[in-house]
Amino acid sequence: MSEQHFDVSIIGAGVSGIGMACHLRRECPGKSFAILERRQALGGTWDLFRYPGIRSDSDMFTFGYNFRPWVGDKVLADGASIKGYVQATAREHDVERHIRFGQAVTDADWSSVNKVWTLTARNEATGEPVTYTANFLIGCTGYYNYDQGYQPDFPGAETFQGRMVHPQHWPEDLDYAGKNVVVIGSGATAITLVPTLAQQAGHVTMLQRSPTYLMPLPSSDKLALGLQKVLPDRLAYRLTRARNVAIARFLYQRSRKNPKLMRKVFLGIIRRQVAGVADMRHFTPDYDPWDQRLCVVKDGDLFHALRAGTASIATDHIERVTETGIRLKSGAFLEADIIVPATGLDIQMLGGIRPRVDGQELQLRDRVVYKNVMVEGLPNAAMIYGYTNASWTLKVDIAAEYLCRLMNLMDRRGHQTVVARDTENSASDETVLGSLNAGYIRRAADRLPRQGTHGPWRAGQNYLEDVKILRFDPIEDGYLEFDGKRTHARAPASGGFLRPLRSALFGS
Repeated sequence: MSEQHFDVSIIGAGVSGIGMACHLRRECPGKSFAILERRQALGGTWDLFRYPGIRSDSDMFTFGYNFRPWVGDKVLADGASIKGYVQATAREHDVERHIRFGQAVTDADWSSVNKVWTLTARNEATGEPVTYTANFLIGCTGYYNYDQGYQPDFPGAETFQGRMVHPQHWPEDLDYAGKNVVVIGSGATAITLVPTLAQQAGHVTMLQRSPTYLMPLPSSDKLALGLQKVLPDRLAYRLTRARNVAIARFLYQRSRKNPKLMRKVFLGIIRRQVAGVADMRHFTPDYDPWDQRLCVVKDGDLFHALRAGTASIATDHIERVTETGIRLKSGAFLEADIIVPATGLDIQMLGGIRPRVDGQELQLRDRVVYKNVMVEGLPNAAMIYGYTNASWTLKVDIAAEYLCRLMNLMDRRGHQTVVARDTENSASDETVLGSLNAGYIRRAADRLPRQGTHGPWRAGQNYLEDVKILRFDPIEDGYLEFDGKRTHARAPASGGFLRPLRSALFGS
């Protein structure tokens, strides 16, 4: 068993892990670090998912890192382009050599005596155990299970004579040309898959229990391209990014404050897209906008497929799967050669690792999260995960900046340990993933950490507020203990509201 020590261990070499590592290189250049990645390639989600048409569901000018411009006019980029962007970013910041591929971390143990984390990993190629130690642990594993997605138990599924393929494990040899394909689901994966499969399949049916709010979005941004032609890349990127942050925040806030109005707006847009080709009942959700995530339709491709007759939508419930298709509770029957259950994710935090503190397992579901970055009672550790109502990477950047600020302060003051303490018992029943009512979040409610009712324990899913909290508010706020001692709260930085707002829109 080999052993190696680093100042910082990052688990996961996806968008979050590479982003955290780049910030360490930029803001904590003296820190040694390693990225422990289970797979044999970086990219995380964008290396794992290979289904046809995979793309971003957020605009790339806010999904890109704040320190490295996304260049081009693509608003919604394909998976390979995103992976290439992440890989180029890692290479540019000399991060690739710090990645330990094929290392599946299985255990994480904190010792208060030694003031280090001991990580036990399994070498995926040889099965041999490898031990790493680190002063600080940062989980960048996202919040879903990479081994398997969520798939309900469909009655009769074992009798189906065709192929049943989950998008998370799309086989390279799947031939769907000329076949009847049924995609079960109405979320972002289904909205992406249906029009892409329809280009070659005989017919594709999207089978949904209930509709989702949809928003057509052009795949290219002519204004962004125009700015790139006349302005330096970084300035053009910041201006486009600021515009898109503002638009996304406006749509979300209006949806929460005036759901009836925004419901009319969203449904009005879709009504014009499907007039004469589909019944609006397939596009009229029974919940308010942003109770679940809004799904983007690239260039209206789903609506084009419906108009062309290569795709259709069924809103119904499954009675049972048969040898040749799916029988619905309405009595209708969908013939299928291939069934694709795009039924969502299986949620887990820290890649399924159950951290221990001095030998005692810490149950994440019993803990609140501090500033949506650190777990109460978990020393020298953090988790980085993105927003549910905005681009993932917006949160990655500012969370990474905060952690670099924290570690630099600890170095200046000579502190070895830091831990967040909730002395006010502020825990609520709401999870850290916020108020979204998506099925994958409801199913994981018993596994997710809690958020608090107020203060730094409240996870507001608000980028503009988080910029102020994570980038500008003092580290020593009275909630953190350094070396077992709580520090007094320090006065917030001056600059009022304009400085954080300007920073949120135009970058640090």
